This record gives sequence, structure tokens and C-alpha cells, in this order.
Amino acid sequence: MEKLQLSLKLLFLVVSLLCHDGKASISSIGGLKMEELLQEKPSQNFTSTKFGSDTSFSLSSAYLCSQSGRKENDKIQRLPGQPDGVDFNQYSGYVTVDPNSGRALFYYFVESPRNSSSNPLVLWLNGGPGCSSLGAGALTELGPFRVEKGGKTLYRNQYAWNAEANIIFLESPAGVGFSYTNTTSDYDFTGDERTAVDTYTFLVNWLERFPEYKTRDFFIAGESYAGHYVPQLAQVILHANTNTNHTKINLKGIAVGNGLIDYESYSRGWLDYYWTHALISDEIYIGHKSNCNFSSPAPPSDICRQYQDQVINATKDIYPYDIFAPLCNSTSSSTLISVFDPCSLDYAFDYLNNPAVQIALHVDAATFPYPWELCNLTMNGSWKDRRLPILPIITELMESGIPVWIYSGDTDGAVPVTSSRYAINKLGISVKTPWYPWYLQNEVGGYVVEYENLMFVTIRGSGHFVPSYQPARALALFSSFINQKLLPSK
Repeated sequence: MEKLQLSLKLLFLVVSLLCHDGKASISSIGGLKMEELLQEKPSQNFTSTKFGSDTSFSLSSAYLCSQSGRKENDKIQRLPGQPDGVDFNQYSGYVTVDPNSGRALFYYFVESPRNSSSNPLVLWLNGGPGCSSLGAGALTELGPFRVEKGGKTLYRNQYAWNAEANIIFLESPAGVGFSYTNTTSDYDFTGDERTAVDTYTFLVNWLERFPEYKTRDFFIAGESYAGHYVPQLAQVILHANTNTNHTKINLKGIAVGNGLIDYESYSRGWLDYYWTHALISDEIYIGHKSNCNFSSPAPPSDICRQYQDQVINATKDIYPYDIFAPLCNSTSSSTLISVFDPCSLDYAFDYLNNPAVQIALHVDAATFPYPWELCNLTMNGSWKDRRLPILPIITELMESGIPVWIYSGDTDGAVPVTSSRYAINKLGISVKTPWYPWYLQNEVGGYVVEYENLMFVTIRGSGHFVPSYQPARALALFSSFINQKLLPSK
């Protein structure tokens, strides 16, 4: 079977280079419109590449340097507005992934309050592409803190995932959040492959900085466009573990939430979801389905675009990431499925642009004069190599014994549960444990079906950002994932 793989040369040589963590000047990023994040278009270069093929991104040497003393320098003493009684260690800083171009990635790491010396290590990645795992993942989803209204103080997230694991939140690729490059032309090559290579390079250097985690069980999790990032990084690790002298990363599984893993399934599932949830008319649904070719990598026809515009116009006042939630600053007093504040990302924006917060996080504000942004929309629009589909990589991981979990909040309209189900059906894998409801606190938390080396889980009443909308159910899901156990039936 032909496999869609990241093009890397498997000659990974440890190169002794002078470490460099200088800061960069970063171009100002425009304001964020959340509804734009997942307007995926098929790649114009709809091709498969073989592992080891020659491209401008082929990696003949993975940068690795001594990290002695850097862990201590990265330790956070206290975050501004942090509540009292914090009982876990926090670290943040930069890891250089390319000293020649001055490219470095920013991370925020939280250890578990209990059993940190034995709990697994998890890398969390938000999608976009071009969105921050610090502002979204750490401060509005699964991190130990949430930001209070006003953006000045923090409060504890009682369902934080670091209760079960030690979590790295990585702003990737360079140009996202506080991550940077000193070479402007780097942005001309930003895409899936560069992101996977740089994230792998980050990991092997981070493990030198935190050597106690070298042999720890390691998991990768993420959501949305991380449906690309997570499997692609896992594939790089899988191959690098057998072809390099670097630390062997003890990869134990991957999880993708409401992820973009197959364009045709995404497009067909998105349209069906909108129609079955009474967001668009029969006429729009039939017209769109009849005139748009979901399988083609070519740009949509004019008539297809007209129907796409009709869908957008019909749903313009609906929050696509949770179709039952209010928009930020809505005056609606309707009863909500979730108590998540729709303005939480605004609070995170204000908090991370506080100079005192940036100093505490070890961001050098003097050389970072531009506002931190949740998403780099310029990067999103110029992404170079959207490798579609991802399903062949998922198949390779499964065949290599890497457990794959795919989960979906069932009120997400951006990458809906129907898209995930259609994509899984394409894999043609056999069912091991038939579909059943799982329970938390005597309520249905969602539904589960177990396939051979793949678990599919729905989260009832959750939008796109599952740890935000259903934090207790998300933590139950996460605990089952890292322990590789089925979610409980009644």
C-alpha cells in the first residue's frame, strides 16, 4: 500500500553546534476571526511523497546541542495573578531547532502535582494551522489555569490534564505565538513538513534539557488541524527511532480531537452535519452536494462557490465551534449546554500581552515588540504543503502498533463528528468492541466504538474545544487514553 509520508532523509547525524536562543523581530499579525481557522481548501500539490525523498526540506542532520543549566533557567517562579497554593512545577522558554536561521520554538510545561516522577509525558498541539497551544490549549482548555474576565488573574482548572500527566504546550511552527525565526525567508517554507521536522528537533533537545523524561511513556494529543500535526510527528518519531542515534522517544499513542484528517470526509461530513442539524435548507444542501466535488484537489467551480456562500450566509450568526453556544459578547440569556465563557480567548489574549506575564514566562519583551496573537492568519493563508489525506499515515501507525484515538465533540460544526466517522470508515478496519454509550457521574458522556488499534469516542454536548466545553468528560477521556482503557459503560 502506498503511504503518504513526510520527505526526510534518514541520515540523522548528531551535529555539534553552538546553541543559540536569541530573540527575533516578528511581523505584526492581524486580528483573529475564529470562523476562518478551518476554511480548509484541498492542496494544489495533491501528492504522496516517500520517506527519504529529496526535497528542499530533506533533513540530513537533526540539530542537537547541550542543554545543561537551561532547565533551571526556564523554571517559572510565579505567574502574575496566579492563585495561592500551586503545588506543581512550571517551566517555559525557548528551544532552538535551527541555529543557522535562528529558529526557536516556545514551550510551556507543567508537571503533575502528584506522581510527576512516574506519570507519562504528553505533548499538546493546537491546530489552525498557525494557532497557539499556549493561549488556546493551556489557558482555555486543558491547562492548570483559566484566565478570569479582565485578563489579569488566573484561577485553577479543576479538570486540568496535568492531574494525570506532565504536559508540554508547544507554540509551533515558528511564527506562532512567542515562537520565532531570525530569517524572514523561513516563512516561505512553513507547512506540514517543516512543522513535523522542527517539532521532532524540539523534542530531542527538550529531552536533553529534561533528561529525567527520556524513558518516560510519551503521548501526542491535539485538535483541529493537529489532525495533521499529530500523526505526522508520530510518523517522524517512528522512523527516527529506528534510524538515528538520538534518544529513542517512547511513543505510546496519539489522540486527535475533532481533527482534519481527510479533506473529502471533512467536506462531506460538514455539509451533512449542517443539514441534519437544520442549519441549512434542503435547497442549499442539494445544490451544494450536486455542484461541489468533494474529492477533487482543484479549486471549486463558480456554481459551487455560490452554494458555499449560501451556507456561510445562512450560518453567519452561528458559532461554528459549538452550534448551540452564544457568540462572544452576545446578550442572549438562553440556557447553554456548556458553561464555557465564549470570550475566554479574549481574556487569554489580554493576559499574554501583559508585560509582567511575558517576563515571568521568560519572553524578552524588549526584542518582542509586537502583540502576542492567538493565530497567525498570514501563515494560515500561505501554508505551503497541506498533505492530504492523512489516513495513510494513520494506517502506518496502527500497523506499527501505535494506538490511535480519535474523538469528537458532537456539537462542533467546524470539523464535525460526521467528518470523523466518514474518515474512519475509509480505513476499512474491523470492529473489536461495538458502539456503546460511556458514562460519567451516572450520565451518558458520549459513545465509543473500538476498532483494531483505533478508538473512536464522542463527547456529548461538546463543541470543537472538548476540554473547554465538557472538562469533566474530557478528563475522563484523557485518563482512559493514557491508560489505554475503554471508557466505562454503565
